[in-house]
Amino acid sequence: MKKNKLALFSAPYVLWMAVFVVIPILMIVVYAFSSAGGGFTLENFARIGDYMVVFTRSFKLAFIATAICLLLGYPVSCFLAREGPRFQRVAMMLIMLPMWMNFLLRTYAWMSLLENTGLLNRFFEAIGLFDLINGIFGTNLEYFKMINTQGAVVLGMVYNFLPFMILPIYSVIVKLDHRLIEAARDLGADSATVFRRVTLPLSLPGVLSGITMVFVPAVSTFAISQLLGGGKQLLLGNLIEMQFKGTAYNPQLGSAVALVMMLVVVVCMTVMNRFGEGEEQAVML
Repeated sequence: MKKNKLALFSAPYVLWMAVFVVIPILMIVVYAFSSAGGGFTLENFARIGDYMVVFTRSFKLAFIATAICLLLGYPVSCFLAREGPRFQRVAMMLIMLPMWMNFLLRTYAWMSLLENTGLLNRFFEAIGLFDLINGIFGTNLEYFKMINTQGAVVLGMVYNFLPFMILPIYSVIVKLDHRLIEAARDLGADSATVFRRVTLPLSLPGVLSGITMVFVPAVSTFAISQLLGGGKQLLLGNLIEMQFKGTAYNPQLGSAVALVMMLVVVVCMTVMNRFGEGEEQAVML
């Protein structure tokens, strides 16, 4: 009886997953191994080599953005976990507040900040920074080139995805048993040793979840690179979009690129999860 009820309640979820996850993935696989005429071919994967620069750039920027989010998110999570419940609630609201705004609007806001005549360059001009630099180095600098660069793309990734790093790490650290930390201190461990041998290993599940939640959307983003990169910093998301919606319409090639990207991401996530399991076993020992 219980099995029948469980199957009844899980049926909508299974149907949802089949329609919006399994079937689209199967369609990508079919397209990736199909030619324009519908026959089987491996040519789509052979052509991926022409876009290795795009693959390299996408994973490089995604790794950089993920590393920055980790370096910023972990200390913030540790700080929040040590504060009182009232402060935590307010801080969580402030962290999540930008997420209530549309993703594109937030990215457009950064465009107005980073443009050659944007707010940041106008501020630097108002305080005389450009005059100071020109006077020292004898240059004719009028603005800092910030928009349409890889740095702007990374900045957009970090700004949009940083909460996805903070929240899972915070949710793990706040639940840690403080008696373990107190026991380590009673045994003579200093703060650095406590962090390295107790806090960090126990918080590793949150770290891995945060890395996954940041890296996956960062490596596949196309709106951030299109708006803040000005179309000059082509990433995998832009390449796939071009094959399905652009003038270079080729859904077979786009599916092959998407399939390879998914496989690489799955391999990266599997390696990190294996690493996390090893660290957890070492702590238990």
